[in-house]
Amino acid sequence: MWGIPLLSNDEKADVILLKFLRARDFRVQDSLNMLEKCLSWRKEFGADDIVEEDLGFKELEGVVAYMHGYDREGHPVCYNAYGVFKDKEMYERIFGDEEKLKKFLRWRVQVLERGIRLLHFKPGGVNSIIQVTDLKDMPKRELRVASNQILSLFQDNYPEMVARKIFINVPWYFSMLYSVFSPFLTQRTKSKFVISKEGNVAETLYKFIRPEDVPVQYGGLSRPSDLNGPPKPASEFTVKGGEKVNIQIEGIEVQFFFSSLFYL
Repeated sequence: MWGIPLLSNDEKADVILLKFLRARDFRVQDSLNMLEKCLSWRKEFGADDIVEEDLGFKELEGVVAYMHGYDREGHPVCYNAYGVFKDKEMYERIFGDEEKLKKFLRWRVQVLERGIRLLHFKPGGVNSIIQVTDLKDMPKRELRVASNQILSLFQDNYPEMVARKIFINVPWYFSMLYSVFSPFLTQRTKSKFVISKEGNVAETLYKFIRPEDVPVQYGGLSRPSDLNGPPKPASEFTVKGGEKVNIQIEGIEVQFFFSSLFYL
């Protein structure tokens, strides 16, 4: 699985097997059943070779689901934003029938598999990813079927692959639903959730991801072209009320003027 022989003394195999055990609360037989079903699904789905496939979703790459940078602890970060599907034409083009939905699910698995290739699978190493889900303009009713299938597929075949799940641009009804279902979630699951309302996106992401690794659309400094090389570190500092500071920014061409550079 993921190029690692499970029936070996390789410590990487131990990391994978431990994920299945944790997913079933260390019930050995249940964990074994889950593992066997996952191996069967991967063979039938062709998950091992899916990263190399051209599924024809160029318009969705870098928009709907994509890997981008790392968090402060070195976990790869996967961003998800489904707001583009509020456009009915776009929705019909991607989810218009069952075959289209299957193809989209295949593409979504491809994105996740790309992220998994960045993991260490070593004790004490980076063995899971961070998921950032943008709920702005998400047509929840229309995407219910796709969302349920994605969730089921990931839960059954990618146990313990998410270290933290950050929800941003969260509408009021999501917070209400979370408060209702929260008592039914395990403490382990709840500890992975971070919920941020609209207007607090950059502030929330900066707690876990350095500004130079956060995409520009979320208030960061990282553009897709920046991923070709190591990001330039950003300086973080606190300015007290009434204090004046001079800030020098390199490499940015100014196209407009401010009456005041910063108003603090």
